[in-house]
Amino acid sequence: MGNERDQFHKNGSLYVEHNLEAPQNGDLKNFDDDGRPKRTGTVITASAHIITAVIGSGVLSLAWAIAQLGWVAGPAVLLAFSFITFFTSTLLADAYRAPGPVTGTRNYTYMDVVNAHLGGFKVKLCGLAQYSNLVGITIGYTITASISMVAVKRSNCFHKHGHHVKCNISNYPFMIIFAVIQILLSQIPNFHELSWLSIMAAVMSFAYSAIGLGLSLAKVIGGAHARTTLTGVTVGVDVSGSEKVWRTFQAIGDIAFAYAYSTVLVEIQDTLRSHPPENKAMKRASGVGVSTTTLFYFLCGCLGYAAFGNNAPGNFLTGFGFYEPFWLIDVANVCIAIHLIGAYQVFAQPLFGFVEKRCGEKWPESNFINKEHAFKVPFLGTSSINMFRLVWRTIYVIITAVLAMIFPFFNDFLGLIGAGSFYPLTVYFPIEIHIAQAKIPKYSFTWIWLKILSWACLVVSLVAAAGSIQGLSQDVKTYKPFKVQNE
Repeated sequence: MGNERDQFHKNGSLYVEHNLEAPQNGDLKNFDDDGRPKRTGTVITASAHIITAVIGSGVLSLAWAIAQLGWVAGPAVLLAFSFITFFTSTLLADAYRAPGPVTGTRNYTYMDVVNAHLGGFKVKLCGLAQYSNLVGITIGYTITASISMVAVKRSNCFHKHGHHVKCNISNYPFMIIFAVIQILLSQIPNFHELSWLSIMAAVMSFAYSAIGLGLSLAKVIGGAHARTTLTGVTVGVDVSGSEKVWRTFQAIGDIAFAYAYSTVLVEIQDTLRSHPPENKAMKRASGVGVSTTTLFYFLCGCLGYAAFGNNAPGNFLTGFGFYEPFWLIDVANVCIAIHLIGAYQVFAQPLFGFVEKRCGEKWPESNFINKEHAFKVPFLGTSSINMFRLVWRTIYVIITAVLAMIFPFFNDFLGLIGAGSFYPLTVYFPIEIHIAQAKIPKYSFTWIWLKILSWACLVVSLVAAAGSIQGLSQDVKTYKPFKVQNE
């Protein structure tokens, strides 16, 4: 593993500093215990990364999800996912170093963590689960960002011509705009240089969540009498019996997606400075991130349901539950788009790094893959560009944009991504790693209840995936590729 890391450092997939010589005694203060330049991340920057990853497009569908589940099951499911996510994130934080959580050897990626504690086939299984979900999330964010951009034009159209006008606008040009922006930002070499983007994105997520919250509250205070029930949408009134079941499963998947950040947790932890110990700082950051997002989720989901009732739209800021004040709707949707610009990078960088690492190991002599070309940027100093990074990341962004154009379905896509990532990355691997790391005896009380939690979450993921697949199949049947898709 040590040799692999040295090669990783030299080839530089997540790092822009290449071919560094071993630090001299006088320079030790500028390097960490693994020979890499000192990490400077703090609880604040890690919390910003988490909030950027967690308070994403998932918050927009929570009013719809609560409407499917009702006043009893909706908040209960939110709380359950909040607790499970925080609990398993603390287990994963302790696994960053191996064998000990404080003095062990660092693991730079989720796959490294699984390799250090579990090994074998599970490493490939982790890689398949993590990177396929990162691809899915970036496609989902492309869809959502374009919907928010379109919503700005539609909001102005409704304000000018009236709410009865259809105001159909194509999403495709806005997906292209989003992709162009991502091509430029994707040249940021590594996760360590994303702090400014994550902090900006976190501020945007608070802004649009607060706007949605305020509009929902104003609608409730204004005397809106939306029909709500303890069990959500009513069979025979709002939906059929089968629709109720499938929508319930899909809503669970949406909520699971809303808490997904385990896919990038290890990469976030690898940005933290060594003191206080990374596992303690990461646990604090996870506590801040999960508790903050849970509060927002409760407020946005429950107040959104109170405002719209069982007819809550799939996306309560772009589904036009609100029309006025139109300028405030515009501000909220601009904030969503800016937030997703940053969130895309948070989820894409680990994937970029993985591919660049593997290619660097396979072709170590290739200048195209490994050589950095330095150049001066006015007012910003010296930067560098790598030709392989430029070409590969550009192609990746284009592919995700094309796939988003082919399948522009919002809620079902979120549910499927949530179901696919929740169990293996948020539950199964953290629990298995903890059992191995802590050497918990088989069939002991702790071992049994951890296994029960793991199996219960597997069942939840399967039913959520089933609901999302059913919803996607319905979308595909009714989808007309040349018809404008705005909802």
